[in-house]
Amino acid sequence: MSTMDAVVPAPRTGLFDLTGRRALVTGAGSGIGAACARRLVAAGAQVIAVDVAETALKQLAAEVDHVTAHVCDLADLSSVDDLPADIDILVNNAGVQHVAPVHEFPPERFSFILRLMLESPFLLARRVLPHMYSGGWGRIVNISSAHGLRASPYKSAYVSAKHGLEGLSKVLALEGAAHGVTSNCVNPAYVRTALVERQLEAQAAAHGVDVATVLTSVLLKPVAVKRLIEPWEVAELVAYLCGPGSASITGAAFPVDGGWTAH
Repeated sequence: MSTMDAVVPAPRTGLFDLTGRRALVTGAGSGIGAACARRLVAAGAQVIAVDVAETALKQLAAEVDHVTAHVCDLADLSSVDDLPADIDILVNNAGVQHVAPVHEFPPERFSFILRLMLESPFLLARRVLPHMYSGGWGRIVNISSAHGLRASPYKSAYVSAKHGLEGLSKVLALEGAAHGVTSNCVNPAYVRTALVERQLEAQAAAHGVDVATVLTSVLLKPVAVKRLIEPWEVAELVAYLCGPGSASITGAAFPVDGGWTAH
């Protein structure tokens, strides 16, 4: 295994105390969302895990105490009304990808991605903010992307949704400040997730090369740290942004991108 693809072990120390807090994490069936759910539970929170993938979600709930599974398709915006409103921590993570040039991009797919990745975070924040405001405390962490700060060709819907999420997060930060509510974005580059694995396989098939070549010559080309990011690395920052040391951190974007945005 090359150093750029080596798995970095998660730390076992440094927990933040979130005892008594109730969190809602979307896209929690796998990848970053599952890592965030596990990390917040480790810090003492109760977690409502939301995903459309029923089997993966229920497996997470079976493996991790204090996780409650809620199967939900957030692209159906009316489904937000079925989720609990008494939430202290909201982690907007659910997302998908579609790669195509703009003149060939299916309009219905563009609309789907914006519903899932921008409109549903807005509706979720709108739903939980009254509870946060009444308690004088709340944390909203939006899992954006390096593509919330940079653009790439062929990803018009994803880039548009992430740029929109950045703006929404800043508005939430300004409105929530007087109520003890913070809102921030975490901006990973390519993370070792099923979504990225599918991108690797699709590009390898499209270009007639192997997955390792796509990883090194395409995905990792713009980054200085030549490896995929581990989901736990993102979750660790999410936990910090929910902890006691983050009360004055709001309206910000935190790249976890191996130096991509340093260019």
